[in-house]
Amino acid sequence: MRTLTGSFHAYIVPAITSVGSAVPARTVTNKDLEAALATTDDWIRQRTGIERRHLASTEDKTGALAANAAQAALNASRLTAEELDAIIVATSTPDDAIVPTACQVQAALGASRAFAFDLAAACSGFVYACAMAGQWIKSGQVQHALVIGSETFSRLVNWSDRQTAILFGDGAGAVVLSAVPSSRDDWYCHLGADGSGKDLLFAPRGSYLQMKGREVFKFGVRVVTEELERLAAQSGLRLEEIDLFVLHQANQRIIEAVAQRLNLPPERLFSNIAHYGNTSAASIPIALAEAAQKGLLSPGSRVALVGFGAGLTWATCLLTYRPPGTE
Repeated sequence: MRTLTGSFHAYIVPAITSVGSAVPARTVTNKDLEAALATTDDWIRQRTGIERRHLASTEDKTGALAANAAQAALNASRLTAEELDAIIVATSTPDDAIVPTACQVQAALGASRAFAFDLAAACSGFVYACAMAGQWIKSGQVQHALVIGSETFSRLVNWSDRQTAILFGDGAGAVVLSAVPSSRDDWYCHLGADGSGKDLLFAPRGSYLQMKGREVFKFGVRVVTEELERLAAQSGLRLEEIDLFVLHQANQRIIEAVAQRLNLPPERLFSNIAHYGNTSAASIPIALAEAAQKGLLSPGSRVALVGFGAGLTWATCLLTYRPPGTE
């Protein structure tokens, strides 16, 4: 606990102060896929909850999507680019094998003071990045961090493979995490990995993504349920005290199964997979941006983020939403 100037003591916690997103203009519906795959709109909706997805053109780059989402979040934060201390981009689909996407974002924004790096933890990457930024904020080393998930996963997909082609979309989402005073220590994170499950979902270099869908589904339901039970046990909060749950948008049936197992009202688990598909590390920040736009987040709202994906990896963060002017 750190002491603030004034007549009271408070915690300093990492909070979401702004959000932003960016997606390619091109939209592909299930009906569009029927022309190329042995599938139907009904089949895709029933098994995944997906209706359409945004797909990158040759001009849409991971770095450009990340920069656009970052600029939207920065604009909403009332900060200048020079006030950012850190930029982290979670991605498995960088444009360059050497140059971090985060450095491209730093240059595009003019954030000359910020250190910048990429993080690769597949669909868990954004929550991993939030955990790192949050710990730096708690330690006092960072005041404002820009955390981004950006993916062009469609470039890893074999578009003749019905199992994977129907699932993935492209896009980017970003949040600004800032140090804010709080009367309660609403900060929690937990990270996990199990490399023995690496063959369930992977993309060999130079080849297409491969997935054992049934096993990944079971893993997702199990690990998200366990993560939220762990959050409640270790944070001292009942799940009923958390205002919104934003899970990785991999499959609508996973979200529904978690809600059922934990006896949570379905409306408390935000879902926008119908319009975006699985955007990997970008799915949670895109969902956060949409939830804020729809008025589902109020100042002081507690938000639980849970990611899971290839590696196998998983991660959970509990954060507070504090838009500018409400700190």
